[in-house]
Amino acid sequence: MIVFEQVSVVYDGATEPVLQGVDLTVEEGELALVVGHTGVGKSTLLGAVNGLVPHFTGGTLYGRVTVDGRDTAAHPPRELADVVGVVGQDPLDGFVTDTVEEELAYAMEQLAVAPAVMRKRVEETLDLLGLADLRHRALYELSGGQQQRVAIGSVLTAHPRVLVLDEPTSALDPTAAEEVLSAVTRLVHDLGVTVLLAEHRLERVVQYADRVIHLPGGGRVESGVPAEVFRTSAIAPPVVELGRAAGWEPLPLSIRDARRSAAPLRERLRGAEVPAVRPPAERPRPVLLTARGVSVAYQGVPAVREVGLELRGGEVTALMGRNGSGKSSLLWALQGSGPRRAGRVRVVAGAEGGTADPRELPAAGARRLVGLVPQTPTDLLYRESVKEELEQADADAAVPGAESGGPSAREILDRLAPGIPDAIHPRDLSEGQKLALVLAVQLSAAPGVLLLDEPTRGLDYTAKAQLIGIVDALAAEGRAVVVSTHDVEFAARAADRVVVMAEGDIVADGPTSEVITASPVFAPQVAKVLAPLPYLTTGQVSAVLDGGGSA
Repeated sequence: MIVFEQVSVVYDGATEPVLQGVDLTVEEGELALVVGHTGVGKSTLLGAVNGLVPHFTGGTLYGRVTVDGRDTAAHPPRELADVVGVVGQDPLDGFVTDTVEEELAYAMEQLAVAPAVMRKRVEETLDLLGLADLRHRALYELSGGQQQRVAIGSVLTAHPRVLVLDEPTSALDPTAAEEVLSAVTRLVHDLGVTVLLAEHRLERVVQYADRVIHLPGGGRVESGVPAEVFRTSAIAPPVVELGRAAGWEPLPLSIRDARRSAAPLRERLRGAEVPAVRPPAERPRPVLLTARGVSVAYQGVPAVREVGLELRGGEVTALMGRNGSGKSSLLWALQGSGPRRAGRVRVVAGAEGGTADPRELPAAGARRLVGLVPQTPTDLLYRESVKEELEQADADAAVPGAESGGPSAREILDRLAPGIPDAIHPRDLSEGQKLALVLAVQLSAAPGVLLLDEPTRGLDYTAKAQLIGIVDALAAEGRAVVVSTHDVEFAARAADRVVVMAEGDIVADGPTSEVITASPVFAPQVAKVLAPLPYLTTGQVSAVLDGGGSA
């Protein structure tokens, strides 16, 4: 169905090819998982399947790519639309209509599908992806996860032979991600659709894959069955890392497989002292933000319901919950920029211990109390170069008539992500670099409270580990850090405390080890495999097996 023959891709101005001499065949009805670190060429590989590379991206493609017998070099994307459906990382980039139902029908309208067939396919897709209750909703009103499901549905209605998905679950909570992936596997198994799927959250998708396409770097591509590829790959989901640490053969790819092999390991770990994932607080942590009775509503529909919350300096809090539970609305209300129908927020302002409500201050003053990084960091980037962004951040953070004693935005960025050139355009940065730049912009105002809304979207395992280091450093400086996330593995490693929201209410609040292991939805893979033992990460297990090192 998909054939790469000695394919190389070189972009204008680049000294090395992104892909080099790739020979690859993906058969009809296969679900092929594309893995690799950020920047190794995954998006280029996916783009070559429907002709985006090189017709729209530029550069030069050598060799030959054929999809269902069509040469993509001779057929631009519009001539492949009936064969290849593509869903990108950001669903908003692909929407062309106003409502859910209209978006699902749009692709079929362009392909001149009969009205009766269109109606039937729309209904099928609404049910398949759990969108029936949203059919008349405006797209801009949907949560990020709901938008992602609509984007996938808009492609499925055209019944393509090949489906290309670039991080389809990046914005979804665990339950919604499971629903989408189950729908995709039904297309593979029941209809013979060929799926090419790139995803950084391997723990969600690896069990469904028939083939893994690994890009180790240097333009190379390796392909094989998942268990063989992950035996030696530099990246792997936690369940595979646990299998490696325990010496299991064959390597497990799912919780079920791992549980079948885990009994001897559980016996070996039973009675051992479990290393802490994060060091306990050495002294009482001061309260930096207090919220009481915070409520948010949009057009009369409640999004946050009388929430009370305290955030402490030196503590990292993970804010979790399904899509649409009110997490982003709460963060914006705490920061002061978002709507707040009722309630009170007080943030410690200055060493004297006085407090202020960010909503009652000018924007610059609110930034000095609470910094917020939105789901799409580029929303805060509007200059033509990194240097201009950093200089503007310093100017905005300057307090009139006061001496600046804090680090500049450039110094902060160099600490977070060294080596980013001044002249590069912010939108040309990797996802991790964009996040670091926005963090530097926000931290230049030296806020005591920092709120991060879904910062792990688009980040691979290495970048997430770097983000954990950044978050730890911010907490060590005495800041209160909140990370809104669907990434349970990240929360297990990064958070001291987990707050879970549902329908605008806080339904759980406590230490990470207690809250996430109590829920089968939010528990990390290691916790599910080794339950009832209180392990969260492979690092904890390895520390015990190796003789008691740090987790």
